[in-house]
Amino acid sequence: MKRIFLLLTFMLSFLQLKADEGMWLLSMIKRLNGVDLKKDGLKLTADEIYSVNNSSLKDAIVQFGGGCTAEMVSKEGLLFTNHHCGYGNIAALSTPEKDHLTNGFWAMKRSEELPSKGLSVRFMVRMDDVSARINAKLNNNMTADERKNIIDAEYKLIQTENSENGKYTVVVRDFYNGNEFYYFVYQDFKDVRLVGTPPNALGKYGGDTDNWEWPRHTVDFSVFRVYADVNGNPAEYSPTNVPMKPKHALPISLRGYKPGDFAMILGFPGRTNRFLTSYGIEQMVSKDYPAWVEASKVAMDVMKKYMDQDQATKIDYASQYASVANYWKNRQGTIDAVIKNGTIVEKQALEKKFQTWALLPENEQIYGGILKDIQLNYSQISDRNVERNYSSQLQRNAKYITIAYQLGSLLNTYADQDEAGKVAMKTKVTDAINRVYDKFNVRLEGEMLNSMVNLYQQRVNKEVASPTLLSADAKNLSTLAYASIFANKEAVMSFVNNPDRLKIDADPLLKLANGFVADQRLNGEKFSKIDDAFAKNNRLFLDGLRKSQPNTAFYPDANSTMRLTTGKVTTLPERADRNYAGIKEKNNYYTDIYGMVAKHKKGDEEFELPQRFLDLVKNKDFGQYTDKKGFMPVNFLSDNDITGGNSGSPILDGDGNLLGLAFDGNSEALSGDIIFDPKVQRTINVDVRMVLWTIEKYGKAGHLISEMTLVK
Repeated sequence: MKRIFLLLTFMLSFLQLKADEGMWLLSMIKRLNGVDLKKDGLKLTADEIYSVNNSSLKDAIVQFGGGCTAEMVSKEGLLFTNHHCGYGNIAALSTPEKDHLTNGFWAMKRSEELPSKGLSVRFMVRMDDVSARINAKLNNNMTADERKNIIDAEYKLIQTENSENGKYTVVVRDFYNGNEFYYFVYQDFKDVRLVGTPPNALGKYGGDTDNWEWPRHTVDFSVFRVYADVNGNPAEYSPTNVPMKPKHALPISLRGYKPGDFAMILGFPGRTNRFLTSYGIEQMVSKDYPAWVEASKVAMDVMKKYMDQDQATKIDYASQYASVANYWKNRQGTIDAVIKNGTIVEKQALEKKFQTWALLPENEQIYGGILKDIQLNYSQISDRNVERNYSSQLQRNAKYITIAYQLGSLLNTYADQDEAGKVAMKTKVTDAINRVYDKFNVRLEGEMLNSMVNLYQQRVNKEVASPTLLSADAKNLSTLAYASIFANKEAVMSFVNNPDRLKIDADPLLKLANGFVADQRLNGEKFSKIDDAFAKNNRLFLDGLRKSQPNTAFYPDANSTMRLTTGKVTTLPERADRNYAGIKEKNNYYTDIYGMVAKHKKGDEEFELPQRFLDLVKNKDFGQYTDKKGFMPVNFLSDNDITGGNSGSPILDGDGNLLGLAFDGNSEALSGDIIFDPKVQRTINVDVRMVLWTIEKYGKAGHLISEMTLVK
């Protein structure tokens, strides 16, 4: 039987930390359960939350599409996640004639459920600690390459030992900046189908205006179903597949909640940097994030211009725009929150205490100069980091460069084949072309290329910038693209039908793309030694920080592995610049449907509600979903510790019943990925009763409710 305990030092120090701070590995559940969570309201045993051999809560939680969380809510493979998590898949299944984003979608029978191409969900089977195994082969005198080679070799062995000949996916992750290592065994299901989604007017209600803000009134959910082969095993899409039967499906609570009630969240949080130094935070808020924000805004403006002109383009780019806009607001909010909350000063105080410990005779040799070394590292990589932020947004949004690079080598290989080889490759080539040009607006992409390269030229220090991009004529790159083999799907297919190696070698867009990628590679090599030193220094700093505070629990940063966070339903200090319509003063832990209606503005893209919704509210047709206090809930607050990747995560009561879905944080705490502030850090959740009401009353899909277990 696999061990489910963390390192002894980690366990013994837990008493020093508040339960609501930290995203905890599930291997800590037994210790968590034994400390103070029963007193707080947890009624489940450790094995009921995490078990390798028996059904447990973790069996109902999946990573959705690689970037969000979802939960199984029926024994017939039905799952809930956020609307914004399913957004890209919903958009991909939409057309101007069948616009599921605008109109919503509800499958009235299983044959109407829509296969979501490329979508998969991941179940965690088990996890284990391999720190002792790997660290036994490492030492601080190794070069970065020596260390990497040993770690990579162990990773491969661990994967082979636990995959059961490919049945499972095995992922090994480092924790605490490379001081500890754990492996995770997963099972991936690749036939996932859209079952239902509210329209944008509900699922995105409030748009960018309300994003990251409280009070909130967003019905942020969508419904999918997981399918398996007739034996219950993962399988590619097939009409003969059947709904998979999860080991556990979450019961759904209609009981509601009140301030102080226990609440826990299980999910797959993406990335935090709670151990970032003050130098790193200063770099982030003064240089890195401003670059990200500016580049994102330029990309958004280009997309919006063309999306407003054409409904098809609006659908095609909806997911990309929403994602860029979300991070744009997040990054700017983080800058503001760090400055307002004095985060850097707090980190400096921590570092001062660490330095006192580091200068003790027994510690000085290893740890005494670590902080100065890290400060030096940041001065060395500062301009490069800025370049990376402008570059990352350019690569993300300027598709002409990524398409030319991705297809270029493939077409080169294709052109070099004899006739038989070309015939053998043609299907692969054609599939790749169809994929990259799916939902591609030529004029938008031409202007995007011009705008993003122009911004790069203006903002990036020439010493670290790509010479290829610096020498490009940014004002006329669209003209270059339109004359390229890669101008559009028709142009590249014309090449496929009449391949000419000389023509592709001379293609100016391909030369631009290849040159840019080559420049990025050379830049990486230029800074490789500094990056290696930086990684080592950060690893030693965190090692020393943990040793300097032996009575403090140091939970690991989030890294897309399953975590538990505990807390309670609670309020948020009110602000003068917020509209609390419908919320009783000092009782702002929830919002109701009348507050939602109060925000309604006819003709407003962000705040116009569907007439059917307004009619249902007018008629007070709420069924069994009203709270015992008489209101129809929409969203509510808790103080759980979450981050990106937790979107769609279930928020559960002490019995493991579903209360709602986590979907956002609050602007006051956008520095939360760096430092946890219990006074203001909150999770915004959509109430599951609002989810069920929308399914049954608005969507007329009450048959889905019959699959679920309701707790009244």
